[in-house]
Amino acid sequence: MDLLKHAITVKGKVLPGDVLKVGSFLNQQIDVRLLADMAKDIFAHFCNCAVTKVLTVESSGIALACLTAQFFNCNAVFAKKSKSNNIEGEMLSAECYSYTHNTANVLLVPREYIAPDDKVLFVDDFLAKGEALRAAVKLVKEAGATFVGAAIAIEKGFQGGGDQLRKEGVDVYSLAIIDSMKPGEIVFRN
Repeated sequence: MDLLKHAITVKGKVLPGDVLKVGSFLNQQIDVRLLADMAKDIFAHFCNCAVTKVLTVESSGIALACLTAQFFNCNAVFAKKSKSNNIEGEMLSAECYSYTHNTANVLLVPREYIAPDDKVLFVDDFLAKGEALRAAVKLVKEAGATFVGAAIAIEKGFQGGGDQLRKEGVDVYSLAIIDSMKPGEIVFRN
């Protein structure tokens, strides 16, 4: 998606450790118009999948997931990374390692939020090695629901997660795929 690639090129910052900082428009300060265009593009790709639920992981994917769910006229659900006092009842859970934060998390979703007849689309801001996406697939399968695919704002193609998941049959739709990056230079996949 050209608008997103332009925003990444102009406003994104490459930091040490293969980190791309996009907080000025995607996940701390949010360009809502850009996110709406991104959600519309995601809807166009998955519009024939009868999506009934949009799933993401807290917290950076929530804004895009909510705007995407609006196009599907369904609810958005986010998996929490830790149990809090306001979570009760039976939980769906899956382990997930975050390379960005260098932590292991157990993703939690109340079982009642994903029904066996749901068709679930996973939406997130980044895909690197595919850990969050694999955990999302596990959560959906544990619920007995149907996983229809994943929509990713920015895929770090050079880390291989998306390509591997596509080989495994997962419909991974990324709005921008970065094949390489270093300070001052970001190369996108065509």
